[in-house]
Amino acid sequence: MWLLLIGAIVVLSFTHWVYSWRNPKCNGKLPPGSMGLPLLGETLQFFAPNTSSDIPPFIRKRMDRYGPIFRTSLVGRPLIVSTDPDLNYFIFQQEGQLFQSWYPDTFTEIFGRQNVGSLHGFMYKYLKNMVLHLFGPESLKKMIPEVEAVATRRLKQWSSHNPVELKDKTASMIFDLTAKKLISYDSESSSENLRDNFVAFIQGLISFPLNVPGTAYNKCLQGRKKAMRMLKNMLQERRANPRKQRIDFFDFVLEELEKDGTLLTEEIALDLMFVLLFASFETTSLAITAAIKFLLNNPHVLEELTAEHEGILKRREISDSGLTWGEYKSMTFTFQFINETVRLANIVPGIFRKALKDIQFKGYTIPSGWAVMVCPPAVHLNPEKYVDPLAFNPWRWEKSELNGASKHFMAFGGGMRFCVGTDFTKVQMAVFLHCLVTKYRFKAIKGGNIVRTPGLQFPDGFHVQIMEK
Repeated sequence: MWLLLIGAIVVLSFTHWVYSWRNPKCNGKLPPGSMGLPLLGETLQFFAPNTSSDIPPFIRKRMDRYGPIFRTSLVGRPLIVSTDPDLNYFIFQQEGQLFQSWYPDTFTEIFGRQNVGSLHGFMYKYLKNMVLHLFGPESLKKMIPEVEAVATRRLKQWSSHNPVELKDKTASMIFDLTAKKLISYDSESSSENLRDNFVAFIQGLISFPLNVPGTAYNKCLQGRKKAMRMLKNMLQERRANPRKQRIDFFDFVLEELEKDGTLLTEEIALDLMFVLLFASFETTSLAITAAIKFLLNNPHVLEELTAEHEGILKRREISDSGLTWGEYKSMTFTFQFINETVRLANIVPGIFRKALKDIQFKGYTIPSGWAVMVCPPAVHLNPEKYVDPLAFNPWRWEKSELNGASKHFMAFGGGMRFCVGTDFTKVQMAVFLHCLVTKYRFKAIKGGNIVRTPGLQFPDGFHVQIMEK
């Protein structure tokens, strides 16, 4: 009798738990959607690989069923997904008031609990101003010759080793350049390969968060641990042997750490260096690889891009003088090309925020504490805004704003958290393209297939032959 009673209580409790999971409490009307399986939610469907260039199947299917705003659950958290331009804009504009930056616990484990994306208010602004010291216009003007020299040297090397795997080569080029500016790291003289740790880190960044030896996520965490150990050793060495002159960004960070009453801690400083190293090279190398793929698939675009850069050379008084800031700023079609590349590549599949209070929007309630995911691909591939959205068409950006973000373009984020490294990314892409199209021909050899999980990947690589003109 008692066993039957206990069994009935267990069944009723489980049934109630499942019902509560599928029907969350809300002081209003939740957006439609499904919470999936208890705890697991719809995580497996979200991470399922796909080869579509269109809106991800996970998002498209739910948009068709529920509309532009819907609910789901990923890695144990209830989530509102927004493909609505008005809600996206509202979220970005209400940063710090109604919403704050948020990432799943798994991301926090990877990027560090004191990473710049997880900090808010004055502390975030403080770190943002520090980063602008590195990526601001005055610094970028001085970087142009250095970026050009690196691109020229690497392209020369690649042309004598045919074919090259473009994603890996561009990632190596950008990592070495960025690591030199950040921490004076030289891969050729260092006893440890810092980039190898970031490769392991990247492979598990957007993967199912199962922390078991052998999984991509576990390798990712191990890569972070090794990279952080190297950065901490560098920090301790610099503190023990301070330099008289500021040479890199690490010197600037150390000066901030030593100031009386500083807000900066060693943990925040190390997480900042880690995030900057990752963000600056991985996303840019993906963008460059996608850009070359688009050029090879669209010869008329390559012709127009080449004409713009050959025109820069023809207008020079001294033909072999280096690129100037003025020449860089004159690359109108190049900036249209970059915007179209990042619009269609959709390197960032989601931007996360968290509601700070119950929020009413278009008849729905976003409950306090719930996560919200803004979905850039759904915005960038919206046929109501972009005619023939899957077509690669840089000319669509004529007479359009080529900087900043809008309701319909958020490849670099939006609001007060608009990516501070955007201009650095554009400088690297534009200068690399200038060196490439004015001096080389190139053709695809193999690979180049894109898979999204949901982040952009080239699982077979992209092997390209580069030949001097």
